[in-house]
Amino acid sequence: MSRVFAYCRVSTADQTTDNQIEEIRAAGFSLEEHRIVVETISGSVAALGRPGFAKLVDRLERNDLVVVSKLDRLGRNAMDVRATVDLLAELGVRVHCLALGGIDLASPAGRMTMGVIAAVAEFERDLLIERTQAGLNRAKAEGRTLGRPRALSDAQCEAAIADRGAGVSLGVLAKRYGVSRSAIQRIEKTAGKPRRVAACG
Repeated sequence: MSRVFAYCRVSTADQTTDNQIEEIRAAGFSLEEHRIVVETISGSVAALGRPGFAKLVDRLERNDLVVVSKLDRLGRNAMDVRATVDLLAELGVRVHCLALGGIDLASPAGRMTMGVIAAVAEFERDLLIERTQAGLNRAKAEGRTLGRPRALSDAQCEAAIADRGAGVSLGVLAKRYGVSRSAIQRIEKTAGKPRRVAACG
């Protein structure tokens, strides 16, 4: 008989996984407390980079079932979810997602669904890149300055470089000009190089 594991994740400490657990139980799954894996970690972290999920994978055996309430609990994006599902499928583990109607993501139908999701995600990413590039080109054509605004004027940059040469500390200069220490370091690194718009600060 296959064992059922629930994987529930939230991004911040002020959130709770209680609703996810209740959703899974309401869907008819009998969950034993020691097979409910919860963790608080950003969804931007790949599934296998999460301590809780990594420990879950170590516990899984062939014919086990992992249940999640939504697809984004399982991975940071469609490609990550696909890789995670593929890994679990190789272990003989099924993956059940409530938000997708309970389809087993490791089954042929589930893999087809994941393929469609991945294709849509790639399409959206390409659109975003295209729009971003078009926006940058339009800004350039209009003569707008791109990149980070300068923190210091040319005169201030030159004075800061001279002060550094005289032994003035980064902390003192950062406080004097109201910038970060790293801003002063960037000015030093660009000293003597062709001046770019964002070079100072």
